[in-house]
Amino acid sequence: MCNHHTGDTGHSCSCTPSGRMLGFIQPWLLLLLSEESAHGYELLDKLNQNEDTQGVDPGFLYRTLRQFEEDGLLRSSWDVEGRGPARRVYEITPDGIEYLHAWADHIRSTRERLGRLLDTHESRFKSQTTKERR
Repeated sequence: MCNHHTGDTGHSCSCTPSGRMLGFIQPWLLLLLSEESAHGYELLDKLNQNEDTQGVDPGFLYRTLRQFEEDGLLRSSWDVEGRGPARRVYEITPDGIEYLHAWADHIRSTRERLGRLLDTHESRFKSQTTKERR
C-alpha cells in the first residue's frame, strides 16, 4: 500500500496491510482440531476457506502437524476405513487445548497493546484526514 524510503539511512518500510494474519496458522490449526478430528487434507481445505489463512503451504501444514504431535499437542491415528489409501487423522490433546488457551491469552494481550497504540495515534492525528497523512 505504501512504500517509504528514508533517504541516507537506507531504511525502507513497506506497508501492505492485507488483512491476512501471517504467523497465526498454528492457533487456527489447533482451533479447528478443537472442533473435530481431521486429516491433513481436510485441515488444508478448512484453512484455505478462511481469509486469514488462505494459501497455506501444504508442506508447512504437515511439518506443523508433525511438530505438534512430537510436542504432545496432537495425536494421530491411521484411518483405514472408507475408500482410498489410509489417512492420518489428527486430534488435539489436553496439552494442545492448554497451548491454544495460551495463544488466546497472548493474542488478547497483543490486541490490548495494539488498541493503546491506535488510541494514541488517533488522538495525535485526529484532525488530519487520511489524504493529508499521505
